This record gives sequence, C-alpha cells and structure tokens, in this order.
Amino acid sequence: MSKVQKTLLMSAGALLVFLLLVALMAGVFTEKIAPGLDTPVAVVPGDAVEVIAREITVAESVPASIEARETTIISSRLLARITAIAVRAGDFVEQGQLLIQLEKDDLLARAEQTREQILAVEARLTEARKNLERAEELHSRGLIALADRDAARANAAALEAELGAARQELQSAETAVSFTEIRSPIAGRIVDRFAELGDTASPGQTLLSLYNPFSLRVEAWVRERLALTLQPGQQLQAEIPAVGETFNAQIEEIVPAADPGSRSFLVRAILPADQRLLPGIYARLLVAAGRRSLVLIPADRVASVGQLDVVWVADEGGAQRRFVRLGEQHDDGMVEVISGLSAGELVLPREE
Repeated sequence: MSKVQKTLLMSAGALLVFLLLVALMAGVFTEKIAPGLDTPVAVVPGDAVEVIAREITVAESVPASIEARETTIISSRLLARITAIAVRAGDFVEQGQLLIQLEKDDLLARAEQTREQILAVEARLTEARKNLERAEELHSRGLIALADRDAARANAAALEAELGAARQELQSAETAVSFTEIRSPIAGRIVDRFAELGDTASPGQTLLSLYNPFSLRVEAWVRERLALTLQPGQQLQAEIPAVGETFNAQIEEIVPAADPGSRSFLVRAILPADQRLLPGIYARLLVAAGRRSLVLIPADRVASVGQLDVVWVADEGGAQRRFVRLGEQHDDGMVEVISGLSAGELVLPREE
C-alpha cells in the first residue's frame, strides 16, 4: 500500500470517528421522548385561597426626641457655702422638699441684730410720742413756742420712719435666711447635680436640674406637607427603639412657624407616664402620609427554594409555580406580595 493510500485511509478513519462523536452528542443513540405536555396536576378548588388587596394608611417615620415639658434648673440666690445636699442624680423628690442647705449663721445674726434695732427704735418712738403729747398740751396753753411743738412732731415722725425702715430690713434679712434653704419647686426627678458639699454657691449658679417624669413628650420636626394635615389633640404612634415598644402620643401643640432651613414644623405630642422613658431618648413619630393598596396572601402558602420564594397558582391548566417577592409579614398571618401576584388570583397550598 502506497503512502498516499495510507494517508487517505487514516483521514477517512478520523472523519468516521468525528461523525460518530457528533451523532453521540446529538442523541442519535439515545431514546427519544415524544413532544407534548405532562398531565397537569388536578386542582382542588376548595384548597385555593384568593389573593386579596387591602388598603392601608402609610405612615412616615419622623426622627424625634423625648423631652420633658416641666424641667427646672435649681440655682442659688445668695453667695454662701453649701452645708448639705440631700439628693443625687436619679432621686425622686416631692414639691417643697429640701434639696440644698446653705450656710446661714451670719444671716441669722443680721436678722437678730435688726430685731434688737427695732426694739430700740420702738422705745424711742414711744418716748417721742409722749413728748409730742406734752408739747401739744403746753403749746395749747401758750407755755411753749410753736417751734418747740414742731420739733417734737418732727422727732416723732423721724422715729416712725426709722421704725418702718428697720422693719423692712428685718423682712429682707428673714427672706435672705429663707434663701439658704433651697427647696424643690415641683415634684420630679433629679437629672444631675453640679455642686458638692463645701462648695461656695454664687447667685445664678446652677446647682441641680430636675424634671417632672409625668410631663414627658416627644418632639419632632415634621415636613410641611405632613405637618399641615395634623391638628392638636390628634393621636399618633411614637416608636421608642430603646424600650422596643410603641406608645400612643397625643399632639399637644404645633409651632405655627416653619423652620426656613428644613421647611418643617416642630410638633410636640404628650407621652403616657412610663419609668423607662427618659429625656433625650431617641424616638420615631409615625405620621400618616397617605394610603396604598397591599397584595396579601397567607404566609403558610409560600415555600422557599434557596433564597427564592415560590407559590403555586391555580390556572386553567392546573397548578403553576410562580416566583414572588415578599414584603412585610403582618400579625394576622398574612404576608405582603410586592411582585409576582395580582389580586383575585388563586393560591394553592405549597407542595412539600
């Protein structure tokens, strides 16, 4: 066999092998399945649940903060040393309860000195009045000159004025003594104290701060479009993430002027009394922002395939598998369907 014949034979063999591989990959040597559709799964109408549409109010979450309506800064009206502090941060106090005691020995001495001065002036005034009576009598009898009688009158009048001034000074001294006892103007809770025993308190210096825990409210800046729909007395929901609860809040007031920078109004809503709520805690005020339609199905009709959610929908041909995108799950066992279903369609029980 010549070399050319061998080459042709090898080429023919290679071509035959190639054709066999192509036929194998094309499925020539495997069993064929006749074209057509599988028999559809029978659908039991009683097992199907209709997809429903529900109108809900959409609430916009507005960042807010808890503040105290009644808050007080306690300061001194005197320059005096602190001799006692009866409270610390977090303590509850009653109205009129003694909070801070200032040094008062020198003020008591001043008040006592003024009382003694009043006694002395009263004694001199008593004598001056008797002298005036005698001068009036003697002048009526022509025994003393008019100038002597006028001098007696002037002396009595001067002592009366001096007595009035002394009494005013005593009242001022007693008031100063009362300022040494700093009492709570309201019933509330101490937030912080800014002085310690032995410190010297100056007039106007902040010593304590306190608030009324029963006057807490939530304050939020609400954009103008929503704020204009609100009215005092309206009920809103206030979420407090720190305690994991939602409280009913009643609108107390809406500041009738918008902030020009944010175009929003300050809304204040009263919160119920709760010991877990403290001033400064972050909150979210839920304000109605319109209505929208939700597509809902029972949550137990949804199956998960990996990271995908699947439902079986009844149609004319039987059961059809359909992928859906879900939203929020509700307390009544229903789940929102964002896409994949329309209201009125029938959802079958999920296949196990």
